[in-house]
This record gives sequence, C-alpha cells and structure tokens, in this order.
Amino acid sequence: MEVIQDKTALREQLLEWRRHDEHVAIVPTMGNLHAGHVSLVELAREHAERVVVTVFVNPTQFAEGEDFEDYPRTLERDKRRLQRVNTDMIFVPTVETLYPFGLQNATSVTVPGLTENFCGSFRPGHFDGVTTVVARLFALVQPDVAVFGQKDYQQQLVIRRMVEDLGLPINIITAPTVREEDGLAMSSRNAYLSDEERAMAPKIHEVLESAGEALQSGKRNFEELENAASGQLSDTGFEVEYVAIRRALDLSVPNRDCDELVLLVAVRLGKARLIDNIVVTI
Repeated sequence: MEVIQDKTALREQLLEWRRHDEHVAIVPTMGNLHAGHVSLVELAREHAERVVVTVFVNPTQFAEGEDFEDYPRTLERDKRRLQRVNTDMIFVPTVETLYPFGLQNATSVTVPGLTENFCGSFRPGHFDGVTTVVARLFALVQPDVAVFGQKDYQQQLVIRRMVEDLGLPINIITAPTVREEDGLAMSSRNAYLSDEERAMAPKIHEVLESAGEALQSGKRNFEELENAASGQLSDTGFEVEYVAIRRALDLSVPNRDCDELVLLVAVRLGKARLIDNIVVTI
C-alpha cells in the first residue's frame, strides 16, 4: 500500500496503473475511519482494479466556530485499517498541495439550488467547501469511479450534480449507510457523544423508521409526519435542526403521488451534530 503526499508521486503511480488499463476508484474521506468507511473501500474494489483513499481534513468546509481544530486526526490507525482491506494507495495531501495559491485565493466550485436547504442552510458555505475540495481531488486522481456514503445524502446528490454539470467522466456510487447494532449511523462525530448521549442517539433512526412505516402504510400528510418526528426527537432531548420528507431524486417537495422519498434529519446532541436519513420506496 502506497502512502503518498505530493502530486508528482501521485501522477507517476496513476500513470503506471493506466498503462496496464486498470480502472481507478476514489474514496474521499477526512480520516478517523470506521467500519462505514471500510464499506466504501470494499464497494470501490468491486468497481475498479485500483482503489485510492484520500485522507484530508478540509478547512474550507468548516464554518467559523465549527470543529475543524478538534476534528480527530488518526492517520496511523487509519493506515492500519486500510491496509487490512488491501487499499492500493492512501493520498494524504497537505493544504498547500490542494490549495497552492492559499485558501483565500482558491478557485471555488459552487452547486446552486441543491446546496441551499437543509445542511446548506445550517452550515453556510459548507457545500461550497465540499465541492471545491472534491473537484480538486477528482482533478488530481482522475478516477473512473467515486464512492460516497448515503448517510451524507444531500452531499452525494450535490456531488452527482457537479459531476453531471461539469461533464466529468466519473461514475458516482452511493454506498448504503452502515449502522451500529442499535441503529445509530456510524459517524466520526459519534466520538463526541457522552455515554448518556450515546444511549439516546439511536432514537434518531427509530423515529425515521417509524415515519417511513407511516408512509408505507399510505399516510401522505408530509408536514404532519415531519412535525410528529421532530416532536419525538425534541421530547427525547435533541436540538432539532430539521426533519424533512423530500423527493429522493432532487430533494424537492414531493406530491402525494411521489413513490421515491427520502426522510432527512439533522440534530444536535451535546457537542455532536448528527445527520441521518432513510429512503422509502412506495
């Protein structure tokens, strides 16, 4: 397994793989890897002969006052975990590698529309940072395939839109959310939870499942279902940012005949901001 930091070594290795007609998949991460990340790598392996995992805590997707400085950096542990799943390369760029003209002078990539609601409204500028760094990683690695997790549902839609809009020849694959045994979606930020908060956290998935079952049973008063789910979470002790039922395709407001829905939730619990979702096919 190669661990590479600079562009020149990256390009040389990629060129060698291309000479052998090998396809390349990329799994962008911020490190502090868990079983959910491992599932992305395993899925990437099904679609390409070579898998590149990037580890970079991207400063441009953190707003002022967010947890950029505190975000866990566990590179040595991440290397061991990726070694066990036969990752071909870990690309660990520096800020200077990805932003050679500095953060203030960096060219940015913006996807309007999809980024304005939900996490976009509660984390202003977040998705501009995500699309900007992912575009840079795509430009450097030039992958055939890129794998993202469903837990960040809005994010993967934004990336899909960016790729389609820019005409990038990259197949975007969304991997199912990996959960703990009690239903909590795996996340690096789960480490921020106290023992008491960790015991509360599975309620998020429980509420989503309940709302999903209501939709499957024929209920179509979306606002009523959203309010009920939000109330259950608030009563449990969560600070609710949003609970929403939207069209799975584009996060637009669904009509009663829509048969592919996504239920989205974002809450705060102690120091942690937690997001989750489920897709419901009627």
